[in-house]
Amino acid sequence: MLSLAVGVAVSPVPIIAVVLMLATPRARANGPAFVLGWVIGLLVVGGVVLAVSGGAGASDSGEPADWVSVLKMALGVLLLAVAVKTWRGRPRDGADGDLPKWMQAIDTFTPPKAFGMAALLSGVNPKNLLLTVAAAAAISQTGASDGSQVGALVVFAVVGTIGPGIPLAIYFGMGDRAARILEDLKGWMARNNTAIMAVLCLVIGAKLIGDGLTGLG
Repeated sequence: MLSLAVGVAVSPVPIIAVVLMLATPRARANGPAFVLGWVIGLLVVGGVVLAVSGGAGASDSGEPADWVSVLKMALGVLLLAVAVKTWRGRPRDGADGDLPKWMQAIDTFTPPKAFGMAALLSGVNPKNLLLTVAAAAAISQTGASDGSQVGALVVFAVVGTIGPGIPLAIYFGMGDRAARILEDLKGWMARNNTAIMAVLCLVIGAKLIGDGLTGLG
């Protein structure tokens, strides 16, 4: 589950979004609102999957149910497809990758809008949705108590928020040096956005397929 959480955390777009928000007049409100929305989005999607998986019998006599292993394999294949599509659409000749158009209006964001955008990015973004569904299914198939499963989901959400949370920690903890560090971080993420996404989806997709095959075996 932790590898899936890391896959969610290392997402260039939300990290860049937080950096951009921290350069606006509403930085001290929008930054924390965005990170909070990111956590809530992961918890909501993960909670729904936990509830559905529990009702569908993700654990059978203490062992993972076969359908969960099949689901992992299917999610792995989808992530491999995302990796291929992302790599094929990479910028050519060393050009920077295109960032979402909504980032152009980020200086007009209010805290509720920052919160809502983060919740959408963490919960509905295809890559994060696949990873969160896989993580919640993995948690559910353990057959642990409801409290333990909720605790594991919270750990997943917290680890998955480390990426967007790092710029916030830099901003509030490093004073005058923060601006230069954040600008360098934003530039590096923008230049390597496609490669990071493709490699993450490739590695985690292969892992999910392997986990699914192991479960069926």
